[in-house]
Amino acid sequence: MKVKLIIATIKPFKLEEVREALTGIGVRGMMVTEIKGFGSQSGHTEIYRGAEYAVNFVPKIKLEIVVASSMADQVVETIKSTAQTGKIGDGKIFVLDVQSAVRVRTGETDADAL
Repeated sequence: MKVKLIIATIKPFKLEEVREALTGIGVRGMMVTEIKGFGSQSGHTEIYRGAEYAVNFVPKIKLEIVVASSMADQVVETIKSTAQTGKIGDGKIFVLDVQSAVRVRTGETDADAL
């Protein structure tokens, strides 16, 4: 069975809602990283103590989720619908093929390793 890696960037305040939605459809694990980045919004300016500063990187959450290929579309749709605010900076989702996966404890491979 083929396996997919889904990488998604979302707004930090959406993390818990997205996590709940994903566990609700059967996702059994994910990796979460706090990151900074920019996309279309390419940063913004903020006033701090009366001076204007450019904020070039915006806080984001990166999710990395490995699932059986048969679940990938549902996971993408769930992230998209749950993380969406309709405002700039909602994030991106990438889907990649995984060549192999191994569970360290048991040696199980691919979908069995998930």
